[in-house]
Amino acid sequence: MCVLTCEEPTASLPGVTYQHERLSANPHDRAGARRADDAWLEERWSDPETRVLVVSGTRVRPADGGLDWVAPADAPEGLRVLLGEHDGRAWFAVIVDAEVSKTAQGEWTPLRGLLPFLADDALAGAPLVFHALGLAEWLFVTRFCPRCGGPLSPRAAGHELACANGHVQFPRTDPAVIMIVTSGEPGAEDERCLLGRQAVWPAGRYSTLAGFCEPGETLEDAVRREVREESGVVVGDVEYFGNQPWPLPASLMLGFVGRAVSTAIEVDDHELEDARWFTRAEMRELAEAGTLLLPQGVSISRSLVEHWYGGPLPGQW
Repeated sequence: MCVLTCEEPTASLPGVTYQHERLSANPHDRAGARRADDAWLEERWSDPETRVLVVSGTRVRPADGGLDWVAPADAPEGLRVLLGEHDGRAWFAVIVDAEVSKTAQGEWTPLRGLLPFLADDALAGAPLVFHALGLAEWLFVTRFCPRCGGPLSPRAAGHELACANGHVQFPRTDPAVIMIVTSGEPGAEDERCLLGRQAVWPAGRYSTLAGFCEPGETLEDAVRREVREESGVVVGDVEYFGNQPWPLPASLMLGFVGRAVSTAIEVDDHELEDARWFTRAEMRELAEAGTLLLPQGVSISRSLVEHWYGGPLPGQW
């Protein structure tokens, strides 16, 4: 496998490892069968080699260019959440009150602020952090049973919530489609891709279109519906590209490449301010000039753009 380093655009990139894949590399054993094994959990917690990520609400504390993983003896009191096993040791998160981070904002960072360096964390990679913060977000917002309104209590090492009436809640992950839409002969000089921008973004920022899958809808139809709703462009063939966990707050981003069967743009002003077709030459010229800002390198959106373009591009959020 090679890292995406080519300088000139090419029509396809077989065997390429994209930047977003680094955030899912080297996953941990989630040890699901151990979540209700109190004796095993206590044994691993007492092991000084075990590492713990302290989470305040949904924020963590960076340290020395990485995250502040501590030994259990140095962890504060809070809800212990088993993340699993990795590199011969156990990994936990301890979730403490959100007020802890509010009193020292500069020391605590939400997940979005960690993304630029998360894949290069020397001690632990992104899958453990995504696991911890995804659960922390779910626990933070899920306080009462949706069936009876009763208070919920954690069990199964933080992976379940149950009320006094026996109703059990599990963590939510919402499927979202994200897509690059193309028009023209694949690989041809005049082939174009469709990008859009929201009104709240800084000038020059464009990205791939995206949206959530609705009940009873296939992923491919979600791609077609979202593109048509936001830009007016009709999509025909849809090809799966890849996926990326995105607990911001609770999504799984499913990437696709769609082929347009119409090119007229009619922007939905509610979601997009603008949508544009870009040729590869236009995209490169604008990115080099700094007037086109593309998604950050670790996002699957960036991978979709560079997959279509055929190589890396300057300029990112």
